[in-house]
Amino acid sequence: MTMAARPQIGQLVKVLRGKDEESYAVIIAIVDERFVMIVDGNKRRFDQPKKKNVLHLELLPAISQEVSSSLLETGRVTNAKLRYVIQKYAYAKGE
Repeated sequence: MTMAARPQIGQLVKVLRGKDEESYAVIIAIVDERFVMIVDGNKRRFDQPKKKNVLHLELLPAISQEVSSSLLETGRVTNAKLRYVIQKYAYAKGE
């Protein structure tokens, strides 16, 4: 299996499958080469991440340095910061 783009912590994704379809989320952990843990800070909070198959996600070119550095430093990130990062990205895309 060749992965052109590997998911990275702090990367924004668009959910393509499941009940969260069409919504944005942020990767907070990489389980293995097929699965990642995603959160959006809203319905899907940091304390209850969703395990998602990478094939069901569109990896967006945006990687939030704020989220990745916060996770590296403290091991967690606030839901408010997650919402802010997603909102900023969606707004920049004009959605």
